[in-house]
Order: sequence, then structure tokens, then C-alpha cells
Amino acid sequence: MSSRTLELLAIMERLRAPDGCPWDREQTFASIAPYTIEEAYEVADAIEREDLPHLKEELGDLLFQVVFHAQIARERGAFDFEAAAGAICDKLKRRHPHVFAGQGRPAEGRPSAAEQSVLWENIKAEERGAAAAASALDGVPRALPALMRAYKLSKRAARVGFDFEHASQTADKVAEELAEVREAAAAHEAASGKTAVGAPPPAAPSEGIFEEIGDLLFAAANLARKLDVDAEAALRAANAKFERRFRAMEDLARAHGEIFSSLSLAAQEALWLDVKRAE
Repeated sequence: MSSRTLELLAIMERLRAPDGCPWDREQTFASIAPYTIEEAYEVADAIEREDLPHLKEELGDLLFQVVFHAQIARERGAFDFEAAAGAICDKLKRRHPHVFAGQGRPAEGRPSAAEQSVLWENIKAEERGAAAAASALDGVPRALPALMRAYKLSKRAARVGFDFEHASQTADKVAEELAEVREAAAAHEAASGKTAVGAPPPAAPSEGIFEEIGDLLFAAANLARKLDVDAEAALRAANAKFERRFRAMEDLARAHGEIFSSLSLAAQEALWLDVKRAE
């Protein structure tokens, strides 16, 4: 283990010592889990922006989270940092049988990246199958972002045959779910008694709308999987595109001496089209 890794472990132990930092001492697995997730997203953000100096810093922050969890586990007598590192070493060797464990093959006989991805998932499935009362959906973390989890759940279901044969059928399912959202929204509007100007605002969205919107989002994530698109990455890209174009609209309005929020919807949409054409 390198001297800087040992230094980091020592710093973490010192922070958690009886005379260490009060904040660090009171933390638990649960209390620092949100910070761990946040740091992982900041790593992804630095990668997306290709900001390598920032990536180095964020990877350090994420490593600190790993060390933090390992120190808490060590204090409980469960495991330590070395054991966590050993667990991932063992897993990587187990899931790359063509490379390790004396099963290496000549380069020309090794699987492609796509074949290796399938092999990895097959080995994971075998490991899950060895557990009692295993389900095809076991091991999909509940703490994942909902869109990412929807993608992974549908992928697991597809592995055991629960899947549409063609992407067009999956797209039809999205259209079906959208139609059901429209129906639920129309029923809610009718039930709310919304009439002319001055009428009270509609009640909060109904449970039916809530459920149908969820079904629509799940179907969209499933369609992304069927088309070999990372749904989470695609939505991040769409968010970035919307933000870029919206900010450009605001800038364009200011350049014209106008206040964006005071413009009519038609004028705002005209700016949107101008920004799209300029890209």
C-alpha cells in the first residue's frame, strides 16, 4: 500500500478518534451515504466536462467516502479497507475468467468488449442464482436514481425472456402509456371543476396521473434499453441541451433589450427556434 494511501487511512482514523472531529465521529453509514452519492455524481460531472484537474480532486473526495465507510466498518469489527479492496480484487478475477485463474486464452480467442459484457452479466446471474430464493431482479440497488434503476430492472427482466421482440413494440408501449396519461389528465381536469377564468385551481394531481406518469417514464427507459441507449446519460445530455438553449434565449433577449420573462410564449418560442438554428 502506498504511503499516501496509508496517510489517508491514518487521517480518517484520527478524525474518528475520541479526541478527533465531533462531526466525523457522529457519522454513520446512513448519514454519509448521501455524500457518497453526491461525490459520485461530481466525478461523473468532471468526466462529462473533460476537466481532468477537477476529476483528480473529485476522485479523491470519492476515495475519502470509501475510506470513511471502511473506517466505520472497522470500528464495528465487520471489515476494513484492505478487506474491501480484497473483495473487489476477488470479484474482478472471478468475473474475468478468460484473463485470470489460469484460464487466459490467446488474444485472438478472447471475447470482444460486447461479449465480455454478456459474460460479466452471466457470471453475475450465476452468483445470484447460488443464493437462496434468488430473483432475476436481485441486486439492483434501491438507492439508484429512478431512471437508472428502471433501465436496470427492465434489462434484468429481459435476460429471462420478459421483453418485447422488437424496439417498435417497445415504442408502441410508450405511446400507449402516453395515451393513458392523457386520459388520466382529462379525467382529473373534468373532476376538478375547472371552467372559466376565475375558477378555483385544480386539485393536486390525482393518484391516477401520478401512476400513469411513472408508467410512461418506465416505458421510456425500457425503450432506451431496447435501442442500446443509456437512459440516464441520454437524459443528462437532454438536460444540458435544454439548459444551454434556455440560457442562450435569455442572452438573446437581453441583446435585443428585452426581458425574457416579459415576452409572450410565441416570442419566447421564436427565440428558441433562433437558438436552435444557430447551433
